[in-house]
Amino acid sequence: MSHQQKQSMFISIDGIDGVGKSTQLQRLTEYLQSVGREVMTVRDPGSSEVGGKLRELLLESDLVMHRRTEAMLFMASRCEMVEASIRPALERGVTVISDRFLLANVVYQSVGGEVAAQDLWRLGLLANGNLRPDFTVLFDMPATSAMQRIKGPADRMESRGVEYMEAVRQQFLEQLPHSSDSFAVVNADQSPDAVTDEMLLRVAEFLDLT
Repeated sequence: MSHQQKQSMFISIDGIDGVGKSTQLQRLTEYLQSVGREVMTVRDPGSSEVGGKLRELLLESDLVMHRRTEAMLFMASRCEMVEASIRPALERGVTVISDRFLLANVVYQSVGGEVAAQDLWRLGLLANGNLRPDFTVLFDMPATSAMQRIKGPADRMESRGVEYMEAVRQQFLEQLPHSSDSFAVVNADQSPDAVTDEMLLRVAEFLDLT
């Protein structure tokens, strides 16, 4: 069965903070709707009542916690999102786009060496019920440029500084092949329209629409 014939599709988008995921997610949604797909978007962590509470705890609180604690809370939020939102939507034939997924959990919590990436992948797949995206889009740009784009107060991850974020960027590139069987790296260090053009070309190639 070709990708064009598949009724449902699970796409994740990711990248360090400041790469412009929100803008590109909206444009990707509009594109997929224009080619006849019903689309649902979710964000990780979040997109469930439980996930919303955990998102506040993880990203908006000043609680000090071990990286393993962070990792498990992210995974608990994702488990609820998968079972309450993503899996039912996929079973209905909906295309789901997730703003971050397990890849981000692995990357952010493994940088620094406190938790091994392979352990996070194993635990994450258990929490997800082995659900993996069909296609992952990674928006990539240097951390120095990305952090200059961030407006407003820094969240828990952003507050760790530019050196941490550059290490996260490199870990994204290294771990991306484990996220899904098909993936694309998109240069986010260009105009939003150019980023969109590159993203949609890669998505269209994946869907056999070129």
